[in-house]
Amino acid sequence: MKNNWWKILAVLLLVFTVVAGMLSDVPRLAILNETIRNLYFHVPMWFGMILILFVSVVYSIKYLRNPTVKNDVIAYEAAKVGILFGVLGIITGMEWARFTWGEYWSNDPKQNASAIGLLIYFAYIVLRSSFNEQQQRARISAVYNVFAFAALIPLLFILPRLTDSLHPGNGGNPGFNSYDMDSSLRIVFYPAVLGWTLLGIWIVNVKSRLEILRQRLYENA
Repeated sequence: MKNNWWKILAVLLLVFTVVAGMLSDVPRLAILNETIRNLYFHVPMWFGMILILFVSVVYSIKYLRNPTVKNDVIAYEAAKVGILFGVLGIITGMEWARFTWGEYWSNDPKQNASAIGLLIYFAYIVLRSSFNEQQQRARISAVYNVFAFAALIPLLFILPRLTDSLHPGNGGNPGFNSYDMDSSLRIVFYPAVLGWTLLGIWIVNVKSRLEILRQRLYENA
């Protein structure tokens, strides 16, 4: 129980996020209306994606300095979970866009940059599958992972700000913090970010342990 407190916290935060996210009062804003509740799902998933992909690149760097199976496995599993969160972020974002922008995909710079970023990481998965030798696969994919994360950050946070965009916080549009991130949203939003991120870390932890165990059993077979 002592070592699992953060898992219990993750469950409690996510239950709170879902219940409060659906039932709590939210600001009545033009166009957004009730869709602003998606702030508790779409945005935290993107935060979680960035943090989990950061964990992935940290372990890729650790692998390049200390090439162990554990470092490679955690980097790979974290990348896959980060991709999952990114896909969920795009899906929830598309649903939000349908109500606020009038269509699922409007070729907004933020949408396009997000899609490109995910494609870069999908290529990481394909790259790993193209090598049979474990050390070669781990080393080359670790190098690629470092460059993938370095490309993702400007794609998401810099390039969309340099052009016109419908997305809040980009292209001259104010972000939520500027005009409507009041206390009723913050009290759910911040726990949601922590809850979704802890869930992602939990999944990475479980998948990494299972994969390390599988590889050990294979080596001893």
